[in-house]
Amino acid sequence: MMSGQLIRGSTAVYGILGDPVRHSLSPRMHNAAFAALGLDAVYVPFAVPPARLAMAVAGWRALGVRGGNVTIPHKQAIVPLLDELDDFARLCGAVNTLVRDGDRLVGYNTDGPGLVRSLLEDLDFEPDGRCLFLLGAGGAARGAALALAQRRPACLVLANRTLARAEELRALLCRHDPQLDCRVCPLTPAALAAWAPQVDLLLNTSALGLRGEDCDFLPWALFPPHLRVYDAVYAPQDTPLVARARASGLRACDGLGMLIGQGQLAFTLWTGCDPGNLLRQALA
Repeated sequence: MMSGQLIRGSTAVYGILGDPVRHSLSPRMHNAAFAALGLDAVYVPFAVPPARLAMAVAGWRALGVRGGNVTIPHKQAIVPLLDELDDFARLCGAVNTLVRDGDRLVGYNTDGPGLVRSLLEDLDFEPDGRCLFLLGAGGAARGAALALAQRRPACLVLANRTLARAEELRALLCRHDPQLDCRVCPLTPAALAAWAPQVDLLLNTSALGLRGEDCDFLPWALFPPHLRVYDAVYAPQDTPLVARARASGLRACDGLGMLIGQGQLAFTLWTGCDPGNLLRQALA
């Protein structure tokens, strides 16, 4: 909550559901935008373990929470708890934005469009005709992969520890676009080394680095010098992936731009107002 912001009985409540959620910058940027635009609203973080997600959603309904965001690990699990999904969220089977419509909760996915916007603005990278390598196949990967697939890449490689989840995501993407060249890659040294020289973009959509895990398992010496590295995880300082990429002379950035991009779209869905640069300014 912004300093001096007054909470009233009329104040609209928004929030974020996740586990963990203490690191989230969403409350900071959305509360700043509410205050700057003079909106009677507040955005609150809610730490919700997976076993309590259904209770949390029921609580939101009962308390009249107006909407908000969903983050790891709930982006897929929340889908059957909602009343409706927009077309993009339905296609990718994952939700990161909630909007209350009367007594109904509607799920949207603004992650994918937010990612594409950030790739263009922060890394000067256009996915069209390029080889894209994604780490992860969970809820965050789904919106990202679908948005990238719509940009017509030369190939899209899904690497995940659990191959069945990667195969499931590949099947979803290929149903949407049978012409898409989509592959699955196990997270083994040999498989990663085989793909490394061809990759134009390495995108982490997994929770890798959220708790400081290292990324030394990646074949850094084999990546081409033009490789761009994008980490959907964000941190006050460089994430381990971004730090390692930059140490290797590669252009890299964390997911702050994606957070801002998806947040701009979500804010407009909630309020009908375009926050412009307010979210980015709040995090400067």
